[in-house]
Amino acid sequence: MKKYYSVFIVLSFLTAMFSACSPAVVSVRPAAVVSVRPIAPSPRHVWVSAGYVRGRGRYRQRNGYWALPRGGYQGYVDGYWRAGRRGYVWVPGYWR
Repeated sequence: MKKYYSVFIVLSFLTAMFSACSPAVVSVRPAAVVSVRPIAPSPRHVWVSAGYVRGRGRYRQRNGYWALPRGGYQGYVDGYWRAGRRGYVWVPGYWR
């Protein structure tokens, strides 16, 4: 009985780990996020475009915002929807 309990714990842990790491997939790509870009707070600020954030296996829309580049970054590359075999996956933007 103890052996089965240990195996159950290990399998539960692995299942939780892999489900948290796998990307959420949508069958229909959502429409583009439309947001109003306010005036920049300073000439150094960079616009981070609106996009999506994954949480609890779902995508939530995130509004765009102004940010100061840190650590030598000069610009922001927008996120995009990548088509796959099972549907679309959101690839988040990043600083370069």
